[in-house]
Amino acid sequence: MAKGEEGGDHVRKRSRASAPSRRMVIGGAMAATGAASGASAGTAPVFDEAALQRYQERYVGFGDKASGGEGDNACGAWLEGELRRLGYQVRRQAFEVPTFEVRRADLTVGADRAAVIPQAIVTPTGPDGVVGPLRPAEATDLAGAIALVVLPYGRWSALRGPVEPQVKAALDKGAAAVVVVTTGPSGRALALNAPVDRPLFDRPVAVLAPREAAPFVAAARSGATARLHIEGRASRRPAFNLIADLKRGAGRTLVMSTPRSGWFTCAGERAPGVAVWLALCEWAAASLRGVDVEVLCTSGHEYDNAGGAAYLEHLAPSPARTALWVHLGANLAARDWHEVGSELAPLPGADSQRYLMSSPALVESARRAFRGQSGLEQVYEATAQTAAGELTNILHAGYASVLGVFGAHRLHHAREDGLQCIVTPHVRAAAEAFAQVIGGHLA
Repeated sequence: MAKGEEGGDHVRKRSRASAPSRRMVIGGAMAATGAASGASAGTAPVFDEAALQRYQERYVGFGDKASGGEGDNACGAWLEGELRRLGYQVRRQAFEVPTFEVRRADLTVGADRAAVIPQAIVTPTGPDGVVGPLRPAEATDLAGAIALVVLPYGRWSALRGPVEPQVKAALDKGAAAVVVVTTGPSGRALALNAPVDRPLFDRPVAVLAPREAAPFVAAARSGATARLHIEGRASRRPAFNLIADLKRGAGRTLVMSTPRSGWFTCAGERAPGVAVWLALCEWAAASLRGVDVEVLCTSGHEYDNAGGAAYLEHLAPSPARTALWVHLGANLAARDWHEVGSELAPLPGADSQRYLMSSPALVESARRAFRGQSGLEQVYEATAQTAAGELTNILHAGYASVLGVFGAHRLHHAREDGLQCIVTPHVRAAAEAFAQVIGGHLA
């Protein structure tokens, strides 16, 4: 766990101290309807921080959120119950995702051994592993070798982009397997998003933590013999999107979406977005009139946004009928950290590597609402070329009125992304700003 675990303890103690209240203050009046309550569109609400904290802790408590797994499914069932309680009509959209049950995943050179993350869609090595000289991916002769791709410093999250061509280049030179070092601020191995329908590579590929890479980098320089083990069972399994709506016969629809799945626990990556989404669902049910509401919580995110793509293809309201689409993506309000050598020290602020994009008509109102919120206060005009994650798919599909956030905090896609990455005051501030922009736009 990163240095600064006490940051998570501080959050949990504050939650217990404030847990009895589940009220929200709007315009100075107390309303006891949960994390959100009735106010006219355009009113800037004040959300209950304790409720938002509980939502996040509940999300984290489901454990790993790999698509279609136990944690993902349980989280979806919990949110389904919450939405029914709020009066939404709820349904599920089923689709299929790959999965791999790991029995063994490690890289060994002599006495040095390190765990690795098998890269999805996984190609196993077999029980004897892949054995060969460990060599830098830049080497000319990689025939039969295990190639070591050391990425430059960054916040890595996907195969698409710079990673895929480097791995393919090593395989094209004859490498029997590839190990990728995800160099970045956390020092951890970072799982990389992949396509849902096919493996990108026909040989085993794995991810190694940069904090454990030094002996293997040295071994690669000398071509020392290495063994890569990736053993387990590959299969496919069902996953589901959660879709809910309030039909009011308005002829125009507010869509609000957030992913819930991810490689591991996904506390900083997903919990703030899920909490804000659920609070806004409650606020919209009680507060917004003159608009239909459809809300979406997707699985399949780590497989190149498979759940969001399925919804857009089959069930999403038409762009012409959609008054506004609000997407709450990764790193909505995760903790910021000082980088102290190879360790992280917690800060009370929110990580500024979060990006807020909107359609042109909403840019100025969003800048006013998010003023003072690190990263989010710099609102960018949304285009399919500059967006990321599900927001890119939404824009490609022709939705003209959008507001969305995405980003990658320092422990993004790491196993260690836990409760220590949550700072609820910044989650509350973001929720209030989103409600302010939505209410003002739909008034």
